[in-house]
Amino acid sequence: MVEKYPMTLEGAEWLKAELKRLKSEVRPRIVAAIEEARAHGDLSENAEYHAAKEQQSFNEGRIKELENKIAMAEVIDTRRIRSTRVVFGARVTLVAEDSDERVTHQIVGEDEADLEKGKISIVSPVARALIGKEEGDIVEVRAPGGVRRYEILEIGYS
Repeated sequence: MVEKYPMTLEGAEWLKAELKRLKSEVRPRIVAAIEEARAHGDLSENAEYHAAKEQQSFNEGRIKELENKIAMAEVIDTRRIRSTRVVFGARVTLVAEDSDERVTHQIVGEDEADLEKGKISIVSPVARALIGKEEGDIVEVRAPGGVRRYEILEIGYS
């Protein structure tokens, strides 16, 4: 059985946009660079040609990777989730017990994680500690700096 990977609608759209850009903008630019480098003659000592071929290899690898990720994605529209518990896609507001610091995280797929935007991967220690919990629950997160305790203040889906 093929395993699917959860991804938000926004994350899937972002990956599709990157794939489209790589195919329609980057690929033609690299092909043009290879053609130009070929015109310079001897390919064995042509640094521009080898650099363009390397870029082509990298770009084609990324295209394949994105196509596979999109094919394996289980796209979840988080606006349709109705749960009082923390599940994939939840936007969770926490307060640290030791510092009263408030933080909000959205639990997303691995490829969507971006801590600066408050998006954490479903496989992160924080997300794993939150899954299945409800507002008011205390969660313990094992981190490299030790165990931190948080209270769940709010759970939302959007």
